[in-house]
Amino acid sequence: MKSSTRRTAGISQASKSRAGFSDPAVAAVFGAYPKPLQTKLLALRRLILDTAKVTKGVGALEETLKWGQPSYLTTATKSGSTIRIDRIKSRTDRYAVFFHCQTDLVETFRQLYPTELSYGGNRSILLDAEDPIPEAALRHCVALALTYHLRKRNRSGLD
Repeated sequence: MKSSTRRTAGISQASKSRAGFSDPAVAAVFGAYPKPLQTKLLALRRLILDTAKVTKGVGALEETLKWGQPSYLTTATKSGSTIRIDRIKSRTDRYAVFFHCQTDLVETFRQLYPTELSYGGNRSILLDAEDPIPEAALRHCVALALTYHLRKRNRSGLD
């Protein structure tokens, strides 16, 4: 599409260097983060995309903005719940992975990782920009979120 090509051509050089953004608006949000958080959020984005690729039943993710936050949806398969990532506005040194608050995902994560991860109510995993990303725990949590509806369908089909 020509209009799409024109829009992509208008992305800054910094955004162009981050391969894989299909939505210029998402690239712009990542480009606007302060450098230390940008690095962490880009690593978190890669973790989400890589986890989706290797998790059975997930399929391709749609990357878009919801509430101005980079969001990852299982539009093709409808296997999971939306995952959003963003900085914590009130804390310049923190960022988070957000989940739908009406699921039991964060409660499940608390049971699995009571001390390895920090939580924000029933909606998020909180992370410090200074700390290494807890990759193994986050990959597991992301996989659970990306297969949330698939597991619910499978459980209801067994009853």
